[in-house]
Amino acid sequence: MAAPARGGTMPAQKKQAKQVIMRLVYVDFWSALKMSFLVSLVVAAFTVVLALLLWTALERFGAIGAASDFLTSIAGKKGAELVSDLTFPNVMTFTLVVALLEVIVVSALGAIAAALYNLATNVAGGWKLIFGNE
Repeated sequence: MAAPARGGTMPAQKKQAKQVIMRLVYVDFWSALKMSFLVSLVVAAFTVVLALLLWTALERFGAIGAASDFLTSIAGKKGAELVSDLTFPNVMTFTLVVALLEVIVVSALGAIAAALYNLATNVAGGWKLIFGNE
């Protein structure tokens, strides 16, 4: 901190905020693919864990048995057949297949988005970013 001037007041000095203006004109294809793959892996792991926890909670609360009884009372034997296929291995297999497809699709979409952005910057000139300190 500066010492006060002889008159006892601080000198009126205003520092100009330095700004840097940059344009984002290129996104590396492989970096975007790797990043989207990692994000999709996290989402897929979250999906599998959530399905596991949800199945455990529904099983402990007796919701699966109640659904079986309800469908049996409405649709008879065919209703019971619907719920008989709803087992833990079947649910987890379905969840893993969905998670695997999600990883593939999200990774591909991330790579496609990077390629489309690179094509669009040839026309539009990129994304203007302004950095500065306050």
